[in-house]
Amino acid sequence: MLCLGRHTLTGLLTTSGAQFQDWTAAFRLFSEQRLDPSALFAGIRSACLEQLDAAAPICLSVDDSLLPKSGPKIPGVAWHRDPQGPPFQVNLIRAQRVLQFSCLLPIPGSAAVRGVPIDFLHAPKPPKLSSKATAEQQREHQKLSGELNLATRAHQQLKTFRAQFGSRRVILLSDARFTTKTFLTDFPAHTTLIGRLRKDAKLFAAPAVQPPTGRPRIYGDALPTPEQLRQDESVPWETIAVHAAGADHQCRVKTSADVRWRPAGARPLRLIVIAPLAYRCRKGARLLYRDPAYLICNAADLTVAQIVQWYFTRWDIEVNFREEKTLLGVGQAQVRNQTSCHTVPAFQVASYALLLLAALRATGDLLPLPKWQPRTQPERVSAQRLLQNLRFQVWGRGLGLSSFSGFSSPPPSADNPEKLLHALPSAILYALQ
Repeated sequence: MLCLGRHTLTGLLTTSGAQFQDWTAAFRLFSEQRLDPSALFAGIRSACLEQLDAAAPICLSVDDSLLPKSGPKIPGVAWHRDPQGPPFQVNLIRAQRVLQFSCLLPIPGSAAVRGVPIDFLHAPKPPKLSSKATAEQQREHQKLSGELNLATRAHQQLKTFRAQFGSRRVILLSDARFTTKTFLTDFPAHTTLIGRLRKDAKLFAAPAVQPPTGRPRIYGDALPTPEQLRQDESVPWETIAVHAAGADHQCRVKTSADVRWRPAGARPLRLIVIAPLAYRCRKGARLLYRDPAYLICNAADLTVAQIVQWYFTRWDIEVNFREEKTLLGVGQAQVRNQTSCHTVPAFQVASYALLLLAALRATGDLLPLPKWQPRTQPERVSAQRLLQNLRFQVWGRGLGLSSFSGFSSPPPSADNPEKLLHALPSAILYALQ
C-alpha cells in the first residue's frame, strides 16, 4: 500500500529497503503456499461481525472482475470481453478473472456504508479444448466447465464461509450473472438473495388450482415480463426514498408478489421494477436518464424500501474493485507461479480490507485537505486519504514530522515561483500513487 510506483513484488522490496538483499524469501512466501489467504479473510470476517449489531443482518455483495495481463503463459489468463469497451463494439482482452465478496458495514454517525472485502478468489476459465479432442475429452471438458462456472464457484465459496456467520441472516446482493438456478435452488439457510433480472424474463403466477391426479403444478398463468410490467400504465408507480452517493433520492417502483421463475422452481419470488433515474452531467445540462433496473427477492418479509435501499449499497463493491486496481495496483505483480497468481492479489486485497476496518474504528485526525478541496465533511473518508494518513504514520518520523501542524507552511505571497522550495513531506504524503 505504500509503494509509490508500480505495486509489484520488486516495488515492495524497494519500498521496504530490501533491494540489495536476497529476494527469494519474498517470492517463496507466495509461491510455496506459506501464506493462506483463506485464514486472512476468516479473521477479516470475524472483525466485520464485531462492527455489526447482533440483531442486524449481514449484507454481502458478490461480483467478478478482470485483472488485465499481457503474457499468454501466465496461469489463468484467457480472452475475456472487455467491460470498458464501447457499447457498439465488443472488444476482447487477455485477463485473469477474479471473484470477490464484500461486506457492507455502516459508518458510525452516518447513513452511508463501506464495503469491506471478506473473500477473494482467482476463478479462471477452463482452457480451450483442441479441435481434435476425442468424445471422452469433450465430456471431461464439459464437466470441468460446469465446475469452474462463475456462479458455481461463488455458490461454493458462500457455503464455505456461511457457517462462520452461524444463524444470523445474510442478505446477498448480486447482478444478473449470479441470479441463476445454481443460487436460487440450493440456497443456504437464513440467506436472502436480492439480484438483478433480465427485462425479458418469463415469469408465471402461482397455480390457482391443483389437478386431482398426477404431478402437482408449479407454474400458473404466464405473467408480463419485467419490461412489459414497466410499460403497463394500468399498474401504478410507488415512490420511495433511498439514500445513495451522499444524498436522498426519490425512486419510482412497481412490484409484483408471489411470482414464479423457472430457474427458481417452486420458490415464490417478488419482482421489483425501478424506473430510470434522472440526472444531469453538470448544472444547466439537459436531463438524462439511466437504464431501468429489475430486481427479484426470495424473501416475503422484506419491504420494498428495504430491498431497494440494500441493492443501492451494492455499488460499493464496484468502488472496491476500482480502488484495488488503481490505488493498490492489484494485478500489477508480474508473477507466473500458479500459486502466486492467487495469493499475491488476495494478499493485497486483504491488506486493503484491514485498512478499511481500521478506518471504521479510528477516531484521530487525518491529513489536512489541500486548499482547492471543499471543506465540507464527506460521509466517509476516501481510500486515498486513508493511504496518505498511513504514509504519515509510517514515514512521518523519518521525515522529521511529529504532527500535521505546520509541516507544509504556505510561502509568502511575494515569493516568485522560481524561488519556492520543494517540500519533500508534501510530495510523499500527498502522492496519488
